[in-house]
Amino acid sequence: MSSADRPSFTPLPGDELLTSAVLSDSLDASGLRSQVLVRRLAPVVPGSRAFGRAWTVVFEPTQEDVPEDPYGPAIDYISAIRAGEIAVIATGESNESGFWGELFSAAALGAGAAGVVTDGNLRDTPKIAALGFPAFSLSRRPIDYRARMRIAATGEPVTLSGVSVSTGDLLLADDDGVVVVPRLHEDEVLMRARRRVAAETTVLAELLAGETLRAVWDRHGVL
Repeated sequence: MSSADRPSFTPLPGDELLTSAVLSDSLDASGLRSQVLVRRLAPVVPGSRAFGRAWTVVFEPTQEDVPEDPYGPAIDYISAIRAGEIAVIATGESNESGFWGELFSAAALGAGAAGVVTDGNLRDTPKIAALGFPAFSLSRRPIDYRARMRIAATGEPVTLSGVSVSTGDLLLADDDGVVVVPRLHEDEVLMRARRRVAAETTVLAELLAGETLRAVWDRHGVL
């Protein structure tokens, strides 16, 4: 899928209150009960949050080197990322190398990307943290992917920790995990999520004022 064909997404005021838990509950209510990554991908910086559309890439093993342009496909992939998108890097949970580091983060940040999520490793993590770029990964390893892994495809559907992700799907990553909202269902799921955020704000205030859990549940049906 080319950059021109990919849908944009503009969060509404208040969407900064959406969390992975809220989206997970809203997906459950929509009958989509398997949209949370099986593994928790940890943020480089606790408290990080990334919310945007997926721009996918998949890596596969190789022993071939391309000395004249070893990072060409990665350069093309990152050059095509759009503002508000999340780089979604599927590696099959490979531990062969790191797949993303400081300079890739800087380029993505300069393009307005919302973050990076990978089921593989990051490297340069202190420098990524210093950039303030939201980054989530299965683990960390300092090894370069050159002549170990290569890009097999970009923009195609991938499987990330048990969940199918297509370019254009909505992702939200935070401390609790990563949630995938398929484009086909995003209007319904976001409507439920936004309503839930508003209800939870009311429920929280009532609980702090001394109401019981039973009372607020009976009144609002939200916990």
